[in-house]
This record gives sequence, structure tokens and C-alpha cells, in this order.
Amino acid sequence: MGVFPAQGEKKVEEEVEYHQMENEMIFFLGEAPEFQISAVAEWGENSRGDVVVGVETYFRHVMTGQRCESVWECISGWSEPDEESTEKWETLCSRIEEYGNLEETICDMKRVEV
Repeated sequence: MGVFPAQGEKKVEEEVEYHQMENEMIFFLGEAPEFQISAVAEWGENSRGDVVVGVETYFRHVMTGQRCESVWECISGWSEPDEESTEKWETLCSRIEEYGNLEETICDMKRVEV
């Protein structure tokens, strides 16, 4: 038999007030800074600056600005006219993918060379 609350008892959920926070930043290729991918972090902070709503990160498609869940989605659906540019986009995506502390970086930084 399960345990039920006593009659008349109510389950009280604590509602936490928070401010919606957002940071948009740019990763760029060190040897070719014109190759850039934007990333966004969104989270909720209380008045003390504690994170009370989890961090959500995503990237923006380089042509459309649409939300992309992975860095590789940012370059899908279009192509560069030359192989050298395509390789640079792929290098940028690989370096972002391998970058350590990605979530923290997207929350705190404005520009990062990779």
C-alpha cells in the first residue's frame, strides 16, 4: 500500500523567482577570423546570482540565424564555392566541438579564438 498525505494536508511547491539571463558570443577561427559561429546560453538566476534554472546552450546557423542544437548543424544546408572555405568551416566546427568547458564559455565570454 502506498503512503498518502494526511487528509487536509496540501503539497506545497516552492516557487522560485528568477531573472532570465542570456549571453550570445562568437567563436572564430584564429587563422581566418572571418569564419565565425555564434553560440547562445540561457539560464535563470535568483537575486543572489545563483543559477536556479538550468543552462541551455545552442548555436546559430551561419546563414539563417536559426537555432541549432549542435555546432555541425550551423553549416548544414549550404556550401561554399571553394574547397578551402569548406575546410575552414569544418575546422572551426571541430575546434568548437573539442573545446573544453563549452557551457561555461558560452555563458561567460563574448569572443573566443579557436
